[in-house]
Amino acid sequence: MNKTAAHKSPSAATPYKLTVKQISLELTQNEANQLEKYCKQTGKAATDVIQELIQSLPET
Repeated sequence: MNKTAAHKSPSAATPYKLTVKQISLELTQNEANQLEKYCKQTGKAATDVIQELIQSLPET
């Protein structure tokens, strides 16, 4: 990958995601169980579920 391509915004055709910020998250056992159960029911990865929840927050 050349330097120019690394600075372009990712698109639907881009096979990778740019990581802007990485976070770690501490969950209670109940929260972890709830997330795991939801992921199994929907077939979604936990990362995707958390990103969707953040994206659904109102703009401030």
